[in-house]
Amino acid sequence: MKPFRTRIKICGLTREADVDVAVQAGVDAIGFVLYPHSPRFVSPERAGELARRLPAFVTPVLLFVNASPEWISQGVQAVPNALLQFHGDETPADCLAAGRPFLRAARIPTGPVGADFDLLKYAQDFSAAQAILLDAHVEGFGGGGQSFDWNAFPWSHPLLNASSRLVLSGGLDAANVTDGISRVRPWAVDVSSGVELVNPEGRGLKGIKDADKIHAFVAAVRAADALLSRPS
Repeated sequence: MKPFRTRIKICGLTREADVDVAVQAGVDAIGFVLYPHSPRFVSPERAGELARRLPAFVTPVLLFVNASPEWISQGVQAVPNALLQFHGDETPADCLAAGRPFLRAARIPTGPVGADFDLLKYAQDFSAAQAILLDAHVEGFGGGGQSFDWNAFPWSHPLLNASSRLVLSGGLDAANVTDGISRVRPWAVDVSSGVELVNPEGRGLKGIKDADKIHAFVAAVRAADALLSRPS
């Protein structure tokens, strides 16, 4: 059986040390949030500073939410090799207007979703996206630590084509990512709050990553890959 390898993106980084740890752990992509209302926000200039630490073959990703063309242009100028991620109410035309390869986030309700969200139609509408990023619909556009029902959609449907077009996100951490990969079989996984430090009261420190959690998350993904690569 051909070995299975799930790609890994860590999003919402704000510090040099966290970027370095993520690279050392073997992640494939690093996400920078250019949404000013996010607690993980970084400016285009700051994103550029952090992205310049990335070695070859680690992709910087710029996350936008209902951004103006001017703001997107500033981000692209600061990080010229970035992949774009649209996480708001952008239409297919809005995404294409940026003229760059992009991911499109699908904000999936956390309750019963059968009649509330047509993922097949969404994937068809955004067929120009390099991937559809599956995230839970939470206030604040992502990073809320919530997941959706992984059993709600027909992952084998050709429109979804899980082997190359889906990025699983939303409430992932080292404890559940193996199960998520086994059920969805995504091309990649995306984590933010699941690898962040917490204060003594148990509240996550948004944008401040935990090195041990990053390494544990990567190890859990590789464990899932090993499981899926075994002969059935």
